[in-house]
Amino acid sequence: MEEGNGNNNYRDEIYSKSVRAGKRTYFFDVKSTRGGDYYLTITESKKRFQQDGSFHFEKHKLFLYKEDFEKFSDGLDEVVAKIQELNNSSDDSSSISQNNDSENDVSNENMSEDGNFKDVDFDDL
Repeated sequence: MEEGNGNNNYRDEIYSKSVRAGKRTYFFDVKSTRGGDYYLTITESKKRFQQDGSFHFEKHKLFLYKEDFEKFSDGLDEVVAKIQELNNSSDDSSSISQNNDSENDVSNENMSEDGNFKDVDFDDL
């Protein structure tokens, strides 16, 4: 294969998904090797500003190969579940303190089934 002819099909992206998350964007790109195996690249991109006001994108890239998909997925699932568990336990303790604060109490009679407020007459307040 000739170098520089633009015919690098083995590196073509098969599928790409971008996820914007605050100041970061994550790119999940499925690519194929010369041997026809698929791998995943995960790229984190952050916009960084210079003191003169100009900016550049700082990128960090991970390559994940098929033999690691299951272990990576299992590890990610485990840590995400742990974070959710920790958040739920801290939410429970903060909701207890909020329930004790009478300023935060809202009567359920003014709430619809979907959790939004029903029409409230300000004279009722």
